[in-house]
Amino acid sequence: MFRATLKSLMARKLRLLLSGLSVVLGVMFVSGSFVLTDTLDRSFDSLFSSVYTGIDAQVGAKSKTGSDGDDDLTDVAATLPASTLDAVRGVSGVKAVTGDVVGSARAIGKDGKVLTTSGAPRYGEAWGEDLSGQRVLREGRAPAAENEIALGGFLAKSGGFAVGDDIAVLTSLPKETYEVVGVYGYQGGRDSLGGELTMGFAPATAHRVLLGEPDTYSTITVQAADGVSQDVLRDRIAAAVGADVQVKTGTELAKAQTDSIGEGLEFFNYILLGFAGIALFVGTFIIFNTFSIIVAQRTKELALMRAMGASRRQMMTSVVLEGLVIGVVASIVGLGAGVGVGALLANLFATFGGGNLQLAGVGLPAAAVISSFAVGILVTVAASVFPAVRASRIAPVAAMREAATPDRPLTKPTIAGAVLSAVGGTTLGLGLANGVLWMVFSGILVAFLGVALLTPLLSKPVVAVVGGLLSWSTPGALGRRNSARNPRRTAVTAAALMVGIALITGVSIVLTSAQASLTKVAETQVSADLIIGDDSGAFAPEVLDEVVSTSGVEAAFGFRSDTALVDGKREHLLAATDYPAMRRLFGLTATQGSFDAVTGRTLAVDEDAARARNLTVGSTVTVQLAKGEARTYAVAVVYAKNGVVDGLQISPDAAADFARPDVSEAYVEVAAGASVPEVKKRVEALFADNPEVSVQDRSAFVEQQAAQLDTVLLMVQILLALAILIAVLGVINTLALSVIERTRELGLLRAIGMRRGQVMRMITVESVVISVFGALLGLLVGSGLGVATVKALEDQGITELGFPWARMGTYLAVAAVVGVVAAILPAIRAARLNVLNAISYE
Repeated sequence: MFRATLKSLMARKLRLLLSGLSVVLGVMFVSGSFVLTDTLDRSFDSLFSSVYTGIDAQVGAKSKTGSDGDDDLTDVAATLPASTLDAVRGVSGVKAVTGDVVGSARAIGKDGKVLTTSGAPRYGEAWGEDLSGQRVLREGRAPAAENEIALGGFLAKSGGFAVGDDIAVLTSLPKETYEVVGVYGYQGGRDSLGGELTMGFAPATAHRVLLGEPDTYSTITVQAADGVSQDVLRDRIAAAVGADVQVKTGTELAKAQTDSIGEGLEFFNYILLGFAGIALFVGTFIIFNTFSIIVAQRTKELALMRAMGASRRQMMTSVVLEGLVIGVVASIVGLGAGVGVGALLANLFATFGGGNLQLAGVGLPAAAVISSFAVGILVTVAASVFPAVRASRIAPVAAMREAATPDRPLTKPTIAGAVLSAVGGTTLGLGLANGVLWMVFSGILVAFLGVALLTPLLSKPVVAVVGGLLSWSTPGALGRRNSARNPRRTAVTAAALMVGIALITGVSIVLTSAQASLTKVAETQVSADLIIGDDSGAFAPEVLDEVVSTSGVEAAFGFRSDTALVDGKREHLLAATDYPAMRRLFGLTATQGSFDAVTGRTLAVDEDAARARNLTVGSTVTVQLAKGEARTYAVAVVYAKNGVVDGLQISPDAAADFARPDVSEAYVEVAAGASVPEVKKRVEALFADNPEVSVQDRSAFVEQQAAQLDTVLLMVQILLALAILIAVLGVINTLALSVIERTRELGLLRAIGMRRGQVMRMITVESVVISVFGALLGLLVGSGLGVATVKALEDQGITELGFPWARMGTYLAVAAVVGVVAAILPAIRAARLNVLNAISYE
């Protein structure tokens, strides 16, 4: 039986290729994900190890809001006094010590726009001794005067700057212009360590523009004397400087940075593996359908084997063995392809996302090998089990029949499909309602299986309707009948396409609903005519005062934000600059107290948060801000939640203890009779020195937010494209096997006068009907998923239900095109059949 199985596989190489290709693509996605994250993880590990070479300890101020110093150094407000530097310098075992001055600094390009990165930091530092030994001055000299600056090589290259040029820079102060006197890089000829944009100021300038005060430091970096270990040095420094600071070794710093990057890569890996799982799930349908067709085609062959003495167990083992062989071969090919894809993506990341990140050698982690073979073999073997069972039930007498085994009743799969759909829908609903992620994914998976089992029942009526639109000619009518001939086969093929279309449709509905909800809130609850600020732009409170006094402005307020400990829990706090103005422009309603009372040590809280915390007007909470000591704040107003703002907002007076005084966003009401475009121009003039801050009218702001959601949808569509591609392979596979199965029938059609072009049209109609059927199922199921998700997210602000009708119509049209493309190769093969050979085919 083993030899017979191998001969069967080798005799049908095309079938082997088509069957395994879907698994190859899925395994490639899985292994590629592990190779990519492993390569990047080792690359960043090497990067941070080199960054902290020569650094044995670093001293930093302890965060009062629970961050433990893990926040970005460019955003930490807590500083160390010069006395701490002196204390560290006097510790036994210290060889060298330097006070670091680091802070946010953004360069303005020659086109007037702020230079950005793909996520890497943008910061400035005081030029001084580099204990790590990584920095190399390439051109010019170090900055010494107040108006001089040195640029990192990546920043100089990105902005086209050279020694002698002038460059405008944004820090915590308004825009200032400096002369470029030097360009520096890093050991190994690197322009940057990881895509960051850096610049070095003269020490006095750095204190002024980055920290706002002299004789203070962001951190203190220490190098140990010979024979003194990092741990010993850390403990000695900690004993000398007291409990208000934290001391970490160079090894601990490198590990903390590597772990932080690793968490992000792990999350990214989960996303990739999730989409790989979807692709493999779709591939399971393809494998199952392929083996089902093969078993049906080989009924006579298998029956002869049974007549010759093969047992049911041997028949079942034979089919499962075919699946195992295909799984092993597909896993090997997919693993190899995944290594290549992972290496390619890592290089793309290093080139476009990581600046001059030096990649570690591409490796093959054990997780990639194990997962590739595990999922590849599991998918194919699992998909072959049911066809194997069916093969084992073929009676020897079937060898005397001319016809293939007739299709079985649909009662059992219909009942099973209804039950699984109900269970999956219920699990999905409970998962969405309670925010349990595993229940959500399990519910979707079970629901898909249930719908797949129901599709044979739906295929005949739906195929009749869809095929009827293409039955204006004899080839069209025959194609429609062929697609309805075997409901199970048509259903499984269509179900593979359904999964991808359903997921894309569901995500589209959720994002469209989010856009509709955002638009409604902006139109009905926000009366501001202008919105100032974006994700990265911030500005001084004094500029907001100028906005308020601008001609044509009726009212304006802004938000400052920071992280704080509220009753011991870390939370994000907002502070409005003018609470009466916020109430007016956001249409807020006070259910207890008054917004006018939010002054001093008081705060505002929405009804839901007040109920959860058991708060009323006069209740108190303990708040620890970035500066100062923990204080008690009283609730001054409880307001009705309206989807614009919620949670806790602290008084503008208390915001003085925020890490940064900057206003992150502001809202402006234009006076009655004033021209919004004219007022917008006046307000924009106030931010001429800060190109990161934008001034938009309400409609432009809504369009900008909607565009961000469109970007998310595009990313999802790209990642789900693999599942769609596998589904297309499934259509091709089904049609190709169907052509083989109907070789004699096609020969007879040609013999009675059907032309080659008509044969190709017949196959094309069959393919289009199957594809459109799958797309219709996907649109229906995806709509259900999307609606359920939107309903579950009502408390998160998605209150409007929107359907992207144009996009859904596009998906349907694309499915029809997919059907045409998928039919090309099978149709050509069918048209080229030799008539006499086909008629005599058995």
